[in-house]
Amino acid sequence: MITDVTGVLLAGGKSKRMGEDKRFLLIGGSTLIERSVEVMCALFQHVCVVIAQEGSVPSVCVPVARDLIPNCGSLGGLYTGLRQSTAQHIFVAACDMPFLCSSLVEYMVALKEEADIVMALWKNRLQPTHAVYSRRCLPILEDMIRRHEVKIQHIAAHPSLRVRLITEAEVSRIDSDGRSFRNINTPSDLEAARSLYDSSSGS
Repeated sequence: MITDVTGVLLAGGKSKRMGEDKRFLLIGGSTLIERSVEVMCALFQHVCVVIAQEGSVPSVCVPVARDLIPNCGSLGGLYTGLRQSTAQHIFVAACDMPFLCSSLVEYMVALKEEADIVMALWKNRLQPTHAVYSRRCLPILEDMIRRHEVKIQHIAAHPSLRVRLITEAEVSRIDSDGRSFRNINTPSDLEAARSLYDSSSGS
């Protein structure tokens, strides 16, 4: 159990591309948010779910916080998670990632003292909603929000922050096909994830 890092689950609830609230979509008999909360609670002593200001509150067994600043997407959720946490570091995951890998999360968290951000690079794409952030990111986030620069991956390019990129080779040793980073945005994503779950579980 990780006691010095807070697990933060981003669960905004707008789901525009899906057409319905994807937090409550089912994969393997559990909703996306139930699956994510279960993994996070098994890893972290302290877990928080962050939702949009206008989003409905999910029924979960952990504290739920609303975005402190509205309409900033995942960046606003990250900011809220860091503000709400009393720990020096948080691990952030999006609730629409149904295949979170505990071993990969633990590997990334173990590197937290090396940098202000520990983030994976998979298929040449940064994975900012599966990453470790320190409180040193707060003033940079505040500045980005003031400037309406809300693309969360841009924080990794800030010159004042130390970033430890997890390479594809590192990820592959733990999560060979990178399924940790699969997320659900569209109905076709959902069907693909259900098929992957079925094949993995042998059903």
